[in-house]
Amino acid sequence: MLTQLFIDIIRAWEYKDFVVLYDNAESLKRMTRFLQVYNNNNYKIVFRQLEKYGNYRPALKEVRKSGATHLMLDCSTEIVKDVLTQAQQVGLMSDKHYFFITNFDLQTIDLVPFQFSETNITGIRLFDPQSEPIRDLAEFIFAEDIARDPMFVFSAPYKLHLDVILIVDAVMMFGEVLEELPETPKSIDCDQNDRWLSGLTITNLVKGKQYSGLSGIIAFDGVGYRNNLMVDVIELKEGGITKVGNWSDEKSIQKLTIDRPPYENDVRKQALKHKSFRVLISLIEPFARYKRVSDTSLRGNSEYEGFAIDLIHELSVIEGFNYTFLNQIDKKNGDYNPVKREWEGMIGAIRANEADLAIADLTITSDRQQAVDFTTPFMNLGISILYQKPRKAPPSFFSFADPFALEIWILVALSYLTVSMVLFVLGRICSSEWTNPYPCIEEPEYLVNQLSLRNCFWFVSGSIMQQGTEIGPLALSTRMVAGIWWFFTLIMVSSYTANLAVFLTRETPIPHFNDVFELVKNAETKGIKWGAKKDGSTVNFFKASRNRFKEYGQIYDFMMDHAGDVLVSDPTLGVERAERENYAFFMEITSIEYEIQRRCNLTKVGKLLDEKSYGIAMRKNSTYRSVLSRAILDLQHSGKLNELKRKWWEEKRGGGFCESEDDQSEATALNLKNVGGVFWVTMGGVLIAVVLVVAELLMHVVKISIQTKAPLWQSIVEEFKFYFKFSGMIKPVTYNNPNLEESSKSSVKNS
Repeated sequence: MLTQLFIDIIRAWEYKDFVVLYDNAESLKRMTRFLQVYNNNNYKIVFRQLEKYGNYRPALKEVRKSGATHLMLDCSTEIVKDVLTQAQQVGLMSDKHYFFITNFDLQTIDLVPFQFSETNITGIRLFDPQSEPIRDLAEFIFAEDIARDPMFVFSAPYKLHLDVILIVDAVMMFGEVLEELPETPKSIDCDQNDRWLSGLTITNLVKGKQYSGLSGIIAFDGVGYRNNLMVDVIELKEGGITKVGNWSDEKSIQKLTIDRPPYENDVRKQALKHKSFRVLISLIEPFARYKRVSDTSLRGNSEYEGFAIDLIHELSVIEGFNYTFLNQIDKKNGDYNPVKREWEGMIGAIRANEADLAIADLTITSDRQQAVDFTTPFMNLGISILYQKPRKAPPSFFSFADPFALEIWILVALSYLTVSMVLFVLGRICSSEWTNPYPCIEEPEYLVNQLSLRNCFWFVSGSIMQQGTEIGPLALSTRMVAGIWWFFTLIMVSSYTANLAVFLTRETPIPHFNDVFELVKNAETKGIKWGAKKDGSTVNFFKASRNRFKEYGQIYDFMMDHAGDVLVSDPTLGVERAERENYAFFMEITSIEYEIQRRCNLTKVGKLLDEKSYGIAMRKNSTYRSVLSRAILDLQHSGKLNELKRKWWEEKRGGGFCESEDDQSEATALNLKNVGGVFWVTMGGVLIAVVLVVAELLMHVVKISIQTKAPLWQSIVEEFKFYFKFSGMIKPVTYNNPNLEESSKSSVKNS
């Protein structure tokens, strides 16, 4: 029967060539039966199994590359949303793509991310979540959840899965059959294998009975299969899941009936010309406010101005309708009152038919979508924190060290010590550094070396301070070390000087906190309070997110425990309080952007805590929702919406006032990434110097060995014995005459 249902829907939707995506053997078995019944002579059907472990992108990418636009998705409820999400990520969600989902629990899945993708998503269901018996059952099953969160009563029916409904129907039908037994059924021991004598009677009564259950009329044929099935055909629209038809199996005759609302066939046929709408607004800047003019004769629409006012005007120009603005005096957007069991604020006014449209900073939420319809979002936003700008920190005693990070100062000190020691060692090894102390004597008895340890430290220190010394390296290797050290100091000193000017002329701000987690952590020690608009979607966000992060739960508990102190009835009061106190005000980013353009001591702190949208609200199943949605899309594509936002956020009523402040980025200490190359160049130069001194030493030893006619290895040993005696800076001279060697050593010793 279900196979025939799938075939009828696919034929009605004119799926010619399509791809079947399945996830397990049960789905494949069902699809095999589907192929046996479906006349596929003129159609191309491709089967693709979805990979395990949650990564379905490879199969979906192949589908996209094949150019397929019609897909039949047959998989378990647990993975439907993941498959759709990944299909959206790989580019399979557009107005050219069609999805038919065979799962009966489609209404239990959060499909809000796909509502505005214009993708054609069709599904089926066996019961209507909006029916009164289903709502009563949901309230009974989810009683504890509704007690904790009264708003959950609207979404509870959509959490019921088909197996729950069928279990309830089965138990209730079985109970009615037991009551109809002509005699009390005999007891039976369930631990035994005996046959229940009343079983056959009950089976026959069930087969011959019709029961009106939650899943429709329940009836069975002679074999025991359910017949007279009634299935709803549903589609995902911008306003949520909408019933567009039904399929029945009455008296073994399958029939599909499509009954879309007329505006779905061609939204432009339902023109709004000359229609009049009552538009409800809330006087919250910059969405709407009274004009500041001296002319008190302004009445009606002419006395208001703002972003929402201009948006309605632009929509009326496109669609040709008339409108009259109504003011929501209490500025409440709309929340459900569990005591009165009704909606309040703008949502309540729409439901009570006191207005046709409502536009303000009205957030689209799942609960509100159950009560009213929304257009395509005209603005995307999220919650952030409005707080005072960080105060500037006074310069510290060691502020001159701020241009370099601590790791750079440590590396500079190590480089100073290393280069000094290397210069000293190379100076001793290199023969060119041993010079005649008396130039008038052509053949001195001893040589001296100016590169003593203290002289090396002094020479390196002078280079850092950009000062000269009387000491000058003579050998190629020592000059290489000196030159590369001068290069090092040139870069380091220039970097330090450039960064020092910034640090000495700017005061780095010290923020109280950088995100919502630091806010909760530092609130007690720094005396910070936080709040939001009373009865707004921001408070509901923290209420719904208590289990997501413990900090969110602490934020909500604090606001509830101190509601009279930290929750405000008007966002303007929260902004003013954030300006003068240690008070963090949670509000939508659009409002924060508006305020910080005009209040220069306020700023946005941290990233967005969520993602949501503003939309125009109207009564459920309004025929003009799609018309207004398309008009909003037209304004987005033309850039008019961005123009309106720029006008009311950055230009009107003091917008851009704070742009004259110094908005340059803060000075940051240089770290290893900034100057790491200088250290590597210095190390490379030192290594080259070591290679050069070794080469020079070998040449010198070879020369001495030839002059003294001594073995080469003996000359090397003698040279190294002296070089590594660090007690003196006087070296005896080795001449061609070997007999002078001892006398030279004696003279040196006497000296």
